[in-house]
Amino acid sequence: MGLKGSAFLAIWHDIAEGEHGEYIEWHTREHMPERLSIPGFRTGKRLHAPEAARYVFGTIYAAENVEVFRSDAYLRRLNNPTPWTAAVAPSFQNFLRVACDRIATAGGGDGGSMATIRFDFSRSDADAVLRAGAQGLVEAILALPGVSCVHLGIARGEVSGVRTRETELRSEMSEKGFDVVVLVEGSHRAGLEAALPEAQKLAIATGALMSPIVNIYETAFTLTSEEVQP
Repeated sequence: MGLKGSAFLAIWHDIAEGEHGEYIEWHTREHMPERLSIPGFRTGKRLHAPEAARYVFGTIYAAENVEVFRSDAYLRRLNNPTPWTAAVAPSFQNFLRVACDRIATAGGGDGGSMATIRFDFSRSDADAVLRAGAQGLVEAILALPGVSCVHLGIARGEVSGVRTRETELRSEMSEKGFDVVVLVEGSHRAGLEAALPEAQKLAIATGALMSPIVNIYETAFTLTSEEVQP
């Protein structure tokens, strides 16, 4: 299956204590099917790290292109939340949501675990430097034991930064953004964890990236647009 299309929306957040069960039910039964019914959305993955101190939950939505994430159809949904969404949204904490152009991919399928590695650019020409070496980087990471697929995205905050009714339902948040995120999937968590130090070194060795921030998740639920078509 994998992530299809040329863009993805990456989301990290926590949920208020005592509300995790309701969030999971809502996200599985209503929210993800709703999102995957929007034209251009292709795949959704919910990520879960119950032991994490921060960003216990994550979601990756893959789309045909980055413009899907500010399309009229998507904004209509964001500005007209369902009653269940309106009830769940105030429980969100530490919410970070960024649209990304996916500029390189290696490998395929769906790993049982995923690491997200967020980076800042390290120099003024980092975008061009990274694009020139992006495919080589993801292929080098894919070659590490324990890795099954790799996706590299460049943040497009101007796309996902539009304020909507759903934004207003959540408490005001100011999470630190990023310039680049590398999604690394593995078939088992131990192997993925062992590969991550070298994956970070390879990314920094491009000369374009610095300050990695790593989160490791289990893939808790995956849905495709084909599965929600009427």
